[in-house]
Amino acid sequence: MSAQLPVSRIAALRQALTGQADARFVWLCNFEVERDWAQGHAGIPGQSLAPGNPVVQRLQEHGFLLAEPGDVVITSHPADEDFLRYLDRAGLPIAAQLVIPDPNRLGPAPSILQSELALTALQALAGDKVYLAPMGVSAGIEAVAAATGLPVAGPPASTCLRVNSKTYSRDLASRLGLREIPGMNCATVSDLERAILGGACGPYPLIVKDAYGVSGKGLLVVRDAASARSLHAMVTRRAAKTGSDVLHMLVERFLDKQCDLTYQVTIGRNGSVSFDFVKRAMIHNGVPKGHVIPAELNPRQYGDIMEAGMKLGAALHADGYFGVAGMDALIDTQGVVLPVVEINARLNLSTYQERALQRFLQPGGLAVGRQIKVPTSDAPLPFSRLLDALGSAGCLPHDGDGLLVTGFGTVNAPSAAGGYEGRLYTLFFSKDRARLDSLQAQAECALTKLQVPVAALL
Repeated sequence: MSAQLPVSRIAALRQALTGQADARFVWLCNFEVERDWAQGHAGIPGQSLAPGNPVVQRLQEHGFLLAEPGDVVITSHPADEDFLRYLDRAGLPIAAQLVIPDPNRLGPAPSILQSELALTALQALAGDKVYLAPMGVSAGIEAVAAATGLPVAGPPASTCLRVNSKTYSRDLASRLGLREIPGMNCATVSDLERAILGGACGPYPLIVKDAYGVSGKGLLVVRDAASARSLHAMVTRRAAKTGSDVLHMLVERFLDKQCDLTYQVTIGRNGSVSFDFVKRAMIHNGVPKGHVIPAELNPRQYGDIMEAGMKLGAALHADGYFGVAGMDALIDTQGVVLPVVEINARLNLSTYQERALQRFLQPGGLAVGRQIKVPTSDAPLPFSRLLDALGSAGCLPHDGDGLLVTGFGTVNAPSAAGGYEGRLYTLFFSKDRARLDSLQAQAECALTKLQVPVAALL
């Protein structure tokens, strides 16, 4: 029997999205949504978005971390049954699974719309208080809703598209009088020229960003005038070729910093705003790799983040947005909070940790959510074999101490070079920093020695 859960934070999310705390969700974790939003927006030349990849597909399994009994989680690949039983043993009762194959990696929405079987299965789920709950709302999600009769638990796609733009984030921060990174939005080629060659954004180095850049993609560090002239020439040539000088870009001064932060608010349909959390982000080459909980802020820094979150939430609702909004922020070398690097109009990996954190993080406790590299193999790895390899390092959290595997499917995502990618998503818990570091080191050491015996594959 599963352990008793405290009052669910997910019920609060259901209430915010639908007005009904007892709504049932069909979770669709469309991690590709930012790529959908980016289509048709002129950014940095030569940085076109790559097609969907197997790792992103397998991230859909994260839906089980939020879904509760009575819900359904859509995946492109069946989740390992031992992993699902593991989540249930951990006190995170699991939902039903609906597998809708996506062999061409079109993304979940297109794969659903092209499958009569998928549409029929979803139509059968439609009913009172049943909603389609995506990671983010795109035009494709709205098409799925229209075709299945499942209303979307979220704002219109057009609103999400507007809010998720980094240029919108800068405009909103300015409107609210929040402390900003020095820089400017660039809507035309002449704007970009002024920003990177005319001194409008200050001295080099500068960071040029696509308004709809995704997870470390769509940004370029301009270190000197020569690289600025090169970028300007490429953008000018494209404008001449297309007949349009419209851009969706921004330029910011390169700032040294102490750390990156991510924080979240949930905005109700009725305009209520709850401040959910702030975490320290682990960023490598612009790509998020994990989170440290708590963020270890001083009272002034925490107050600045909370005040910014509440102001942003109210303003977002006034602009027609509701649901989860995740904000990236940073602390500069002087310890000053810059609370709006960007706003994400969607769920994020931090959101998916929330039910597990509520279950295992004790008052005064510490946690780290992160990826761990698993050796690439020539055959799929069973979850039971992973647990065997972890041994004592893989014990479920008890009394605020231990490891929870939050995402296993990515371990068996095929790589372009052959074999399997080997990326494991985890949450480590402890009451002591040294012990937390030790738990991570033990797990990493165990996994570096992991081998998949032939017998495990039969």
